[in-house]
Amino acid sequence: MSAVAVAAGPAPRAPVRRPAPSRESTSGRVRAAALEALLGDPAEPGNPAGHRALLASDQAAALSPEAEGLLDDFGMHREFVPRELGGRFDSAEGLLRVMRPVFRRDVSLGMGYGMTTFMAASDVWMRGSQEQRSWLGGLLLDGSKAAIAQHETAHTNDFVRNQISADLRPGGGLSLTGAKPVVNNLHRADALVLFCRTGDHFPGGTQSALLLDPRTLPAGRYRTERRPAAVGLRSCFFSGVRFDDCPVPADALLGAPGSGVATSLQSFQMSRTLMASLSVAAVDTSLRTAVLVDRQRGPGAAGTAPVDPQHTANTLTGAFVNLLLYDCLAVVATRALHLLPAETSVYSAAVKLLLPRVLIETMYDLSTVLGSQLYTREGTVGVLQKHIRDVPVISLGHAGTVACQATVIPQLKQLASRSWFAEEEAPAALFQPDAPLPAFRYDALALASGRDSLSASLLAAAAEPPGRDPVERALRTMAEHLVEELRDLRRRVLALPPLDGGTPVGPAWFALTDRYVLVLAAAAVLGVRRHNRHGLDPFLADPAWAAAALHRITSRLGAAPVELPPECLARVHQEVLARFGDRRSYDLHNTPLPG
Repeated sequence: MSAVAVAAGPAPRAPVRRPAPSRESTSGRVRAAALEALLGDPAEPGNPAGHRALLASDQAAALSPEAEGLLDDFGMHREFVPRELGGRFDSAEGLLRVMRPVFRRDVSLGMGYGMTTFMAASDVWMRGSQEQRSWLGGLLLDGSKAAIAQHETAHTNDFVRNQISADLRPGGGLSLTGAKPVVNNLHRADALVLFCRTGDHFPGGTQSALLLDPRTLPAGRYRTERRPAAVGLRSCFFSGVRFDDCPVPADALLGAPGSGVATSLQSFQMSRTLMASLSVAAVDTSLRTAVLVDRQRGPGAAGTAPVDPQHTANTLTGAFVNLLLYDCLAVVATRALHLLPAETSVYSAAVKLLLPRVLIETMYDLSTVLGSQLYTREGTVGVLQKHIRDVPVISLGHAGTVACQATVIPQLKQLASRSWFAEEEAPAALFQPDAPLPAFRYDALALASGRDSLSASLLAAAAEPPGRDPVERALRTMAEHLVEELRDLRRRVLALPPLDGGTPVGPAWFALTDRYVLVLAAAAVLGVRRHNRHGLDPFLADPAWAAAALHRITSRLGAAPVELPPECLARVHQEVLARFGDRRSYDLHNTPLPG
């Protein structure tokens, strides 16, 4: 288990059957389509996974047992277990595809049923012994849930300042003392991944991770207490947990003693990427809802205030552009977990940093289309108000904005000096949704590599010959501007004094990080368009959406304005209406939806 021996302590976890490798061969795309069909039309009043039922669950501050039952029928719990342990998980993109139908309906359901369990399990798949992996795999395949205790709200979610300590017991094993204020799903979890402070007991670090069976902990030493329902994710069951000299068995250590910080930072690469990428699904539904309201309102509709049709069209078009812009980086970051695992510490942080600046702003832009209907708490229209409350919660916590900036900032000097304008461009498969991927390996993830192949793809796109039509020429001009932005970033980063652990990080580092993230998003947009020009989706092949996306990015950067041809936004708005009418998703996958 580890290099440091710990004497036997209390009773170990209860035994569970050892799962056998799975022989299922369906892709994430096929499974996602099957799930969409099972969940049905969300606008149908009697649908247990429909908007009406999920909004009722939100008001009751509880997850819908009927909706969870449908996910059980689908076998969603199998999606969180690797194939070698009998489950279906073989790629981050496959899990993203399967979970988006759930998040499209209800972020709380997606978190409460599945992603909390996967975030806990992911640490075990990465660091656990064969015994721990088999134990948890068997539990999850039987339908159990797992929880992860990592938040430190008393210390602005700085997980290193842990309030739970683990001490060596004289008779063997460990003793836990302290509290975690916010843990999701703990009331029904059969497994708990707990991060705690082990001090100087073990070499390697002061933080460790434990895998616990809450059912075996003594009631007098282990207590939970439900927290009041929050504004966002009301249906999730959050509780606090307190340990009072609570004995835990020797085999509870997850990974090497003292490796808790490294475990957290590497697992964040998976959890940040997936959680931020799943947010697209909620914005997808919000855009669809705003289009529905606009279609239903129509000119002269009774009980509605006068609206500016052009303003509404611009808002819907801008929201779609923002969604595509963000999804390009989300898809690239997700596929990078397989194709460029050593570089994903930067890309996972970038997609999470972009979330509040693009998607949350887009949600509020869409709310202006609804007017007073925004306050509706029922039916299809009410779901947008719920998503506005739920999506911002994803951008909070120990993997939130400041934590993501803290991941990128220490790497900027090395990226600027060794990688930018020197790296080979990323492989084409990075930009092609659903293209084959190599097997995912947790051990290939790195805390930092000093490499950035994505920015090199920006240079390659800008070096291509300009197209003949006005949209292509505008796209090429903006790409050139973004290359100059990266060049300026490099100059400014190299001019900054070296980071000193004893000196506070100056505001320039944060500002340059924010600009760098926008450059990465632009590189993702150009890469997706460039490597899908001859694909099956004519819209992705069209330069209009990419030009509109780069126009938004360059505007945020304050770059020299480039006039966007009028046909560009007209083409994007046409696609907004076409996908609404055809019931297709607004993300890059452009998949059919029920209804």
